[in-house]
Amino acid sequence: MIDFFISYTSADEAWAEWIAWVLEAAGFSVTVQKWDFRPGSNFVLEVQRAAAGCKRTIAVLSPDYLRSAYGAPEWAAAFASDPEGLKRKLVPVRVAECKPEGLLKSTVYIDLVDFDEDEAQHVLLEGVVERRAKPSSKPDFPGKKSARRAPAFPGPSGTAALG
Repeated sequence: MIDFFISYTSADEAWAEWIAWVLEAAGFSVTVQKWDFRPGSNFVLEVQRAAAGCKRTIAVLSPDYLRSAYGAPEWAAAFASDPEGLKRKLVPVRVAECKPEGLLKSTVYIDLVDFDEDEAQHVLLEGVVERRAKPSSKPDFPGKKSARRAPAFPGPSGTAALG
């Protein structure tokens, strides 16, 4: 069984290919239309096979995807098989400013908007792993900062010491 089927619209093809490349380089198996739906095949049947034969579906979220005729049925198939999100069958990846509505609004997405390539790759891979996202180092203490303060300047306030 393939790890990911990538659902996208033609306007986001470059993102779909980049996501597929990053995932495959990390050892995941991927089905992506541009690479796997070959000339002469039936597009709708290929989508059905890909959606049914994958562990998870990545929906490449953008305004174009949210308006597309095929995007909604593709992500809805993953959602329908895991409506509570316990298996993380649907993994939205936001690549442009947009606001998912309806049922898609309740699904936590991976947000790649405004990241450079290295940051986006890290965020994508951290988002698809099936473990907790606990950081490897202790977070900074959010409460009152240490009572240690820098010593006050010994001279008069607002004047420079002349030597």
